[in-house]
Amino acid sequence: MQTGILIYEDNDNLRESLCNLINFSQELLLLGNFARVDDVKTQVQELLPDVILMDIDMPGINGIEAVRLIRTFNHQVHIIMLTVFDDNRHVLDAICAGASGYLLKKYISDHLTEAITLVQQGEAPMSPGIARMVIQSMQQTQHPEKDSYNLTNREKEILSKLSKGNSYKLIAADLTISIDTVRTHIKNIYEKLQVHTQTEAVSKAMNERLV
Repeated sequence: MQTGILIYEDNDNLRESLCNLINFSQELLLLGNFARVDDVKTQVQELLPDVILMDIDMPGINGIEAVRLIRTFNHQVHIIMLTVFDDNRHVLDAICAGASGYLLKKYISDHLTEAITLVQQGEAPMSPGIARMVIQSMQQTQHPEKDSYNLTNREKEILSKLSKGNSYKLIAADLTISIDTVRTHIKNIYEKLQVHTQTEAVSKAMNERLV
């Protein structure tokens, strides 16, 4: 089954390039492309994309505000932010708002399919720099909570590694376990924390001092 993609990008040339990349892929299906996100709620509800490619800076409602709006009615769709820089506050804000990860615009032609595959597998394309910013942001929130989620020591260990931006492959190698075992642990973590994405899990873990 093809993966349905929805694009929000105000740069006409880049949006056209994204459309061409998706149309040339047998695994991806372009559902729509827009220069603004003014009607994002209606479009997402009608088109039902699997993955949204979202520019951060757009006229009118920006990409970060759009992510927050989408998360009020849809927690399943994966949202990949499109950005020029990988170390700015806007990227952090987007991830904390509910984005699944981000993709540098200069690497789109080489890494688009990989980024889409990663988010569908539950991973979050995120550099160590952004991961550190997420951790620092969560640590500034003074709401310590008792760990009432019954996480095992292994689950806490994996959650800690996720919070540092480690990939499933790297976690598996560090712990000398298979990637499938990592995925099973992460699925259990999501169920216990009642979250749907890696970024939600990391944010909740840091906010409630679980790791």
